[in-house]
Amino acid sequence: MEIQKDCLYTKEHEWIRVKANVATIGITDFAQSELGDIVFVEFPEVDSEVAQFDTFGTIEAVKTVADLYAPVSGTVTEVNDALEDQPEKVNQDPYGDGWLVKIKLSNSSELEELISAAAYEKLIAE
Repeated sequence: MEIQKDCLYTKEHEWIRVKANVATIGITDFAQSELGDIVFVEFPEVDSEVAQFDTFGTIEAVKTVADLYAPVSGTVTEVNDALEDQPEKVNQDPYGDGWLVKIKLSNSSELEELISAAAYEKLIAE
């Protein structure tokens, strides 16, 4: 199970990587393996506001549909349109080409509420 050391994580299995006040967000390798083959992702609208830990979309796999939770509050600046035609990229490269959304942070102190790679590794080992 791949866990990227340069990311922060949520207990709901989203990862976040922040650069210049913009967060790239996706689901973890653990989450995609639990879901199985991803067939569809429902994204929020670009320029919409999201609140930390609120639902911002859904991800549909062959066997289930799961909610996506925002690790931080802010404004959606971009969605990964490539997933409309190739949702399997989430399975193939969850920390790279399978990213979901980019959010401009409205409160960077919220990052303190997320968990480290080491803490996430312990969480999924339980």
